[in-house]
Amino acid sequence: MELSVIILTYNEEANLHTSLSSLQKLDAEIFIIDSGSSDRTVEIAKEYNCQVFNHPWENYAQQLNWGLKNLPITTPWIMRLDADERLTPELVTEIKEKLPLTPKNIGGYQMKRRVFFMGRWIRHGGYYPTWLLRIWRNGNGICEQRWMDEHIILSEGEIVDLQNDIIDENQKGLSFWVNKHNSYADREVKDMLAMEKAEENQQNILDNSQTSQASQRRWVKKNLYVKSPLFLRAFIYWLLRYTIGLGFLDGIEGMMFHFLQGFWYRFLVDAKIYELKRQSRLTQP
Repeated sequence: MELSVIILTYNEEANLHTSLSSLQKLDAEIFIIDSGSSDRTVEIAKEYNCQVFNHPWENYAQQLNWGLKNLPITTPWIMRLDADERLTPELVTEIKEKLPLTPKNIGGYQMKRRVFFMGRWIRHGGYYPTWLLRIWRNGNGICEQRWMDEHIILSEGEIVDLQNDIIDENQKGLSFWVNKHNSYADREVKDMLAMEKAEENQQNILDNSQTSQASQRRWVKKNLYVKSPLFLRAFIYWLLRYTIGLGFLDGIEGMMFHFLQGFWYRFLVDAKIYELKRQSRLTQP
């Protein structure tokens, strides 16, 4: 085996079968780190001969780093995959062909994420392609400690692109999506307030030579978006994404996605920031 895959789970019965099915021809060892699922998640994982480990949830970065430190991984390569993601058959073939022939100067591979919402591929609004570093040499990568938008950081080696896609399609429905993004908003607030105070050392970890798209997007967020007025920035971001970014070409499903993810979610983050700052002012002597 050339590759081990790490998947973090919590009540992923609706998604896990599809994700694991896409890995069957990859000939990889699959590790599941579960944080207390009460549905059939663990049972499904064992049906696919995955190694299942339990660890209490703190945040994504700490959970993944716990796995990198404690799982009995012996393969030369590691891949990070979410439970609601799957590999295209073309990506499976590409990984199997390229990993054994990888030159020593290459430390990781990044690939494109293709997001689906209500069955529709969200191709516009700056959402595709999103490049993600997902495969790296064993012992050469760690997840940066952030509440949101965390990335793998390599200690050495170049990063090259794979040509085929990961598909991101959650099957839990709209109510779950809304609740999840409400939780995301709480985490996003912590990162954005840290950016405002310039106390987040992790902001400078990403290097353009490693994940250029991620670095560019974080630079825009830190130096432009965070410094823009509350609430107005959410509206402008959505407007640019839906018009100049051609989000309207994604149809009715795209209209819902870009509004909810590009405006409602960002507005909710600002509302939570406003609430915290207001409470702080009221409690000051």
